[in-house]
Amino acid sequence: MALATQKSRGGIRFWLLVLLIPGVVTLLLFDSRSDYQALNFVTQEVYDSALLEPAKVLENSVEFNADGTLRIDPPFYAQVMLESRAGNRKYFRVEEVSPMALSLAGSSAQQLEGQTLLGMQGLPRPATLADNEGLPVFYNAMYRNDEVRMVALWRDLHYNGVHRQVIVLVGESIDLRLRTQQEAWREGLFRDGRMLALAILLVWFSVEWALRPLNELRREIKARDVDDLMPLDAGRVPREVVPLVKAINHHIDLYRQVLDKQARFLADASHQLRTPLAIMRTQAQYAKREPDIARMRETLAAIIRQLGQTSRLTEQLLALAHASRNDAAPQAKIDLNALAREVVLLYLPLAREKRQDLGWVDCGGGGDTPGDTNAWVLGSDAEIHESIANLVHNAINHAGDGCAITVSAGVEGDDAWVSVCDNGVGLDPSLRESVFIRFDRGGPARKGSRGSGSGLGLAIALAYAERNRGTIVLKDGDPGMAGGVGLCAVLRMPRYAA
Repeated sequence: MALATQKSRGGIRFWLLVLLIPGVVTLLLFDSRSDYQALNFVTQEVYDSALLEPAKVLENSVEFNADGTLRIDPPFYAQVMLESRAGNRKYFRVEEVSPMALSLAGSSAQQLEGQTLLGMQGLPRPATLADNEGLPVFYNAMYRNDEVRMVALWRDLHYNGVHRQVIVLVGESIDLRLRTQQEAWREGLFRDGRMLALAILLVWFSVEWALRPLNELRREIKARDVDDLMPLDAGRVPREVVPLVKAINHHIDLYRQVLDKQARFLADASHQLRTPLAIMRTQAQYAKREPDIARMRETLAAIIRQLGQTSRLTEQLLALAHASRNDAAPQAKIDLNALAREVVLLYLPLAREKRQDLGWVDCGGGGDTPGDTNAWVLGSDAEIHESIANLVHNAINHAGDGCAITVSAGVEGDDAWVSVCDNGVGLDPSLRESVFIRFDRGGPARKGSRGSGSGLGLAIALAYAERNRGTIVLKDGDPGMAGGVGLCAVLRMPRYAA
């Protein structure tokens, strides 16, 4: 499914080419169309100017005779300009308007009658003449089954009180200009085709060059060993890809931290399990060789006690592995008051074995409806229960025989809290941060306060608290029995507001 999605989306190269090449082709087509229109306009202007020149010569060649009649004496070069050639047939006509009109300016040339002075009969006239004398009117027409381009001029002539009006018509076939336009258009298409091919190649090579750092990055990643978690070099990729590389490096760093944490956990767990297993093996070998039944039973009892401690250690290791996961804890509304009371009732028998006074102080709350004094939070019931249980078990295990342990819960501002305070041997303030490290037992003074413990209780309690957006703070506890102060562990979590 992921491969199909990747193929359907296409790569960066595909989308760059799809977006760039049609745009370049469209621009070139638009430019070619503009060139074609400009070419047609220039060709039309050039040929019309060449067509107008003999018309002007004929217009200026009309003169009066002595009797007031008109004559035309065109110069030789005008005759040369009006000669027909292969592919360029010329037509001309000079006629005198008779009867004369009041004015030829803007008049309908189709309705005028005239007498031919020079040229071919039946040349088509324009729809209307120019508004001013001597101004040309260009138009297309058909003459003898030949499509021609025509120009028309009119002129008023005056001589000794005699007034005459003449119209000059000159035309040529459009074959030559069409052929010229087609040749120029073919050359333009060939030139634009070369430009298009060059533009496509430039776009292709530009995309390849721009994506080359990504291809090198891909080859570098594929060539890495499976355990190579060094960050990627963000200086070798385009600026737009730097945020992606930094995000990957951030993920690599997090993954490396997870692996380091797992490696340390496995190393510590192996070390902690190796010692009790070696002890039990030695004890079992001793019991096997011991002929005295009483001493053999003592050895077996020691093995059983060691098995219990090892079982506790294994359970704590599994709990710590579960608490160290990165996924979010399930969310449910929990009353810390009720949860703390359950833990106290659970650990009363263990506290009585050590002649400890484990008690509960109700600081308000515990009902079914959230209120101002209720210690309600959102989190996992089982995980928060395990966190509080580890705090209470840690106090029972380290406070010392005959001490008092007080568990209470309440609210303070936006936080809800559970505290486990004792009046035992306490803990030096300089060691309070280190006891949250796995297998750290808090120094020689604290180690001498109890006969067992692996140093995982507070680490597990903190891990579960952090999974539920909480934390644990250690501070001075109640006044100690032999002077000094005990230890107080406070679990704080964001208070639930309905």
